[in-house]
Amino acid sequence: MEAERWGRRIRAFRKLKGYTQERLAKELGISVSILGEIERGNRMPSDSLVGQIAERLNISVEELAPPKLESNK
Repeated sequence: MEAERWGRRIRAFRKLKGYTQERLAKELGISVSILGEIERGNRMPSDSLVGQIAERLNISVEELAPPKLESNK
């Protein structure tokens, strides 16, 4: 579930910033298939990759991160 939340955020910001999967993957030095797996929630991005994505999209890691889920107490 956490990977899906990250993937949705990454895809949304990528599109908002006008990047194609191909362009972003090339700039990050990863394959399009890996980026696609991340965006679909099938693969959790590493902390370093999250930092690289945020830098490329000109946003902070905090902005890219999914909001924290409220836990039922």
